[in-house]
Amino acid sequence: MIEREASTFAQPIAATTILAGEPLGNPGVEVPDLSVVIPLYNEQENVHPLLEELIGALARLGRSFEILCIDDGSRDGTFAELSRMATEEPRLRVIRFRRNFGQTAAMSAGIEAARGAVIVPMDGDLQNDPADIGSLLGKLDQGYEVVSGWRKVSRESGRKLPSRLGNRLINTISGVPLHDHGCSLKAYRRAVMQGVRLYGEMHRFIPVYASWQGARVAEVVVNHRARHAGRSKYGLSRMLKVVLDLMVVRFLASYATKPIHVFGGFGLLSWAGAVVTFAAALYFKLHGLKDFVQTPLPLITAMLVLVGALSLLMGLLAELLIRTYYESQGKRPYLIAEELNA
Repeated sequence: MIEREASTFAQPIAATTILAGEPLGNPGVEVPDLSVVIPLYNEQENVHPLLEELIGALARLGRSFEILCIDDGSRDGTFAELSRMATEEPRLRVIRFRRNFGQTAAMSAGIEAARGAVIVPMDGDLQNDPADIGSLLGKLDQGYEVVSGWRKVSRESGRKLPSRLGNRLINTISGVPLHDHGCSLKAYRRAVMQGVRLYGEMHRFIPVYASWQGARVAEVVVNHRARHAGRSKYGLSRMLKVVLDLMVVRFLASYATKPIHVFGGFGLLSWAGAVVTFAAALYFKLHGLKDFVQTPLPLITAMLVLVGALSLLMGLLAELLIRTYYESQGKRPYLIAEELNA
């Protein structure tokens, strides 16, 4: 189990009301306790058994819920099956993309459309067990903001080694020691998701981002089942994309409000290298060992001076962009957990 000190609220799930079709916070329609978000791509054979099992599992929890299925530009009959089931089940909401945008985009669309006090994303291939949602909510009610699933016993033997290496790398870079960053089955309090924008393959880094913002994160062992229909959309090539996205997340978390520290630091380092190479070239010249034209050191010196100047200018430009970003939207570079006698 992984814990982080709480800086956002950790109250039990509660229902409020809003007007139908309007954003959260307007009075009128009951807001569900729980929103389950499911991205789908060419999962026609899995749609009906998945939703049938999911609705049964959610009904047994005794909490109000909604299910959001995002059809990520499927080319089979996925949307037709969703449409048929949506006419029978009013708690099922369906979003259809014009084309395939990827799992992260589908997850982002579902999270933005969700109305529930708690958001639970999961895969649409029946490998996540809907019965585990109750365990996630139980841990969430203990005061956590994020609960991540851990597929302790994986049914995909070919991906075990890459998955372990990837999780170890993510843990090292992020400092958030989860066993299974790739498990889609998680539970988030709505407050954690406010303002989160997902790009690339970044949906798997939401617990990392939340932990960096001061949220408490826990981990629960979940059941991982074998795929019975359809094809897996995952491959080893995704691991490289995950590493690159992690570098972006780390950069944004550490230097989003102070980019001059990165670009300026690299610029100063380049100038220091220029001083060393020029000193070496001058030493060779004064001691009669080599003339300037006999060594590449003067060219390297000029290149490092130019790179350093460009890096510093990029850092100053980034500082202007960051200030424009925050001030034009009235954003603040900090998060407040609570105030007393405000």
